[in-house]
Amino acid sequence: MEDKENKYLRARERVEGVKKFYSNLFSFFLTIIFLAAVNYYTNQWHNPWFLWVVFGWGIGIFFMAAKTFGYPVIFGKDWEKRKLEQFMSEDEERQQWK
Repeated sequence: MEDKENKYLRARERVEGVKKFYSNLFSFFLTIIFLAAVNYYTNQWHNPWFLWVVFGWGIGIFFMAAKTFGYPVIFGKDWEKRKLEQFMSEDEERQQWK
């Protein structure tokens, strides 16, 4: 019973993460379209400053997608598991010598 509840909670967290990602992606596109229009009407593309917003927010979108869909960008699940095991074994060794 408890295992089924844990699976449900993990699935619910993933669904919430996916919803948050797509909501953020939708906001990103709407904002970029608006900023591109403002940029065009104010200086006719002589200085495309809205691209800085695309770049900065795009990096955030990339990392959010990686986290949401489970792509290891820098530190994957394997790394996390190895570090946990390493810290646990180091702690056990310290406890033995006390």
